[in-house]
Amino acid sequence: MTSPDLKPDFDELLRMLKETRGFDFTGYKPSTLQRRVQRRMTALDLSTFGEYRDFLELQPEEFTELFNTMLINVTGFFRDPAAWQVLSDTVVPALLSAKGPRMPIRAWSAGCATGEEAYTLAMILAEAMGPEQFRERVKIYATDLDEDALQQARYGAYEAKALDDVPEALREIYFERAGARFAFRRDLRRQVIFGRNDLTHDAPISHVDLLVSRNTLMYFNADTQTSIIQRFHFALSDSGYLFLGKAEMLLNYADRFQAVDLRKRVFRKLPSGSRVPGQPGSWAGNAGREPGSGQLEAAALASVPVVQLAIDLAGNLRVANAMAEALFNLRPHDLGRPFQDLDVSYRPVDLRSPIEQVRADLRPVELCDVERARPGLPPAFYDVMIAPLFAAPGDLIGVGISLIDVTRDRRVRDELKHANADLGRAHEELQSLNEELETTNEELQSTNEELETTNEELQSTNEELETMNEELQSTNDELQTINDELRRRTDELDQTNGFLGSVLRSLGSAVIVLSEDLRVKVWSPGAEDMWGVRADEAAAKSLLSLDIGLPTEVIAPHLWDLLKGARDGTPALELAAVNRRGKTVDLRIAASPLRTEEGTVSGVILVIDHARAGAAPTDQRNP
Repeated sequence: MTSPDLKPDFDELLRMLKETRGFDFTGYKPSTLQRRVQRRMTALDLSTFGEYRDFLELQPEEFTELFNTMLINVTGFFRDPAAWQVLSDTVVPALLSAKGPRMPIRAWSAGCATGEEAYTLAMILAEAMGPEQFRERVKIYATDLDEDALQQARYGAYEAKALDDVPEALREIYFERAGARFAFRRDLRRQVIFGRNDLTHDAPISHVDLLVSRNTLMYFNADTQTSIIQRFHFALSDSGYLFLGKAEMLLNYADRFQAVDLRKRVFRKLPSGSRVPGQPGSWAGNAGREPGSGQLEAAALASVPVVQLAIDLAGNLRVANAMAEALFNLRPHDLGRPFQDLDVSYRPVDLRSPIEQVRADLRPVELCDVERARPGLPPAFYDVMIAPLFAAPGDLIGVGISLIDVTRDRRVRDELKHANADLGRAHEELQSLNEELETTNEELQSTNEELETTNEELQSTNEELETMNEELQSTNDELQTINDELRRRTDELDQTNGFLGSVLRSLGSAVIVLSEDLRVKVWSPGAEDMWGVRADEAAAKSLLSLDIGLPTEVIAPHLWDLLKGARDGTPALELAAVNRRGKTVDLRIAASPLRTEEGTVSGVILVIDHARAGAAPTDQRNP
């Protein structure tokens, strides 16, 4: 976590990214963002977010490195194979059977990174349908926020190592060699459409039959997750499927999604709870009615001074008037929720059993003098009528519930009953028992809320751990790339050294390379053979200090002249020297300056060979 002193600087950095580059990271988990930004700061040896913001203003190219670090693109083909197997064996067959033989199929890979997830989905659908049907019917929309990753995904070519998790049979069918890489089949790649989409702000793709978003939600905070899930629900067609990552759950969305396989994070949309994000929910459906008729009916229903509720045959709340909203604290988002999950189903009286009785007998049930406790006020009393609702004779479409306030009548009756002391005491005891029951129910509700809170905290911790795991995997991939590059350069260096050694051995002459202070840097095999000194014995030692029988006092002045740049080379010197066997030999010595790429002299190269037979040695005193 960022300390309170550093938080304003971090918020200012995020605001700068949004205003200057259009990247809004305010919906992401702060802890994850801070770790990623601090990783770049460490690489640049910067200690505060303010210093890093100033660095970005001076070095705009750093934005690319920052976004590549913040947008973690950890993905792979058939990642979590068991989960993809459930999708292949269960979801795809059910999806195809629900569609007509010619109906199009739309899929969305949200947060696709470099495309492996989208192409995995393409292979699964092509295997189930056949390539021809796949080309005619399927469209896969793959979106991400990272343009560089999308560009790589559009190309669709991957290194051989990236295909390790692709079954060999599928690899041979769906990938073609493209130089040193393997590219996804061009004829099928056209059905995968890549584009940029910000899940937190951009409109979702609509009418989607299958939505795959694996380990994307876990990077966002709770509020942003809720907003994205609402967009996913709107994007899916009725009974469409949602496939999430192993660190993601839909704990609080039972009214919107049904678990197909909870362990593998496969869910199915519940159409009854669907609403367009950003549009208010309707208390009573008006589709197909004349203009204005729905408003008239809603106004008439709201004006009735009686609590009115209606439940459909699936047991979900469908209608609630204004009186019901005020009395039971109902909200528009309760429309479509299971009635048994609402407090009104058992407060002030358990309505679940009477509702089942009405549905079974098709006759009304009346509950009289139902008491409802009111904190700080006398209890209220209601007559409850539960009646079947018919669209036509014999065509049951739901159950209606009416609550009529009979508190005034009850008060009159109570005043008469107070004349009987025994009945009064009995009533007080009953009231006490009801209050105890109410308290017990509230305690149970409180305990349940605490358990839900604990569960959400555990889920958040799990998402954070999974995020850190992906960051570690991303870092490991980068280190592996660096290691491969170092290995390649090491191999090239070994080849170069081997080639240089071959050249020196092939020359036969003694070749000596000296540094600026005449210390030995290279001692060829020819020099070893001539004076019996190994290369490791001569390395880093001054040539003038080596006792090898070479008259260095003669050639030293010429070498210093070369190092000073006074000459570009010297005429070959012919000198008498002593070899490793103690014999006098005539040598021919050629000296040249060793120059860097910039042209400066950084050393001397000596090439020493036996003089031609019959040639007289050069006068060593005046060469």
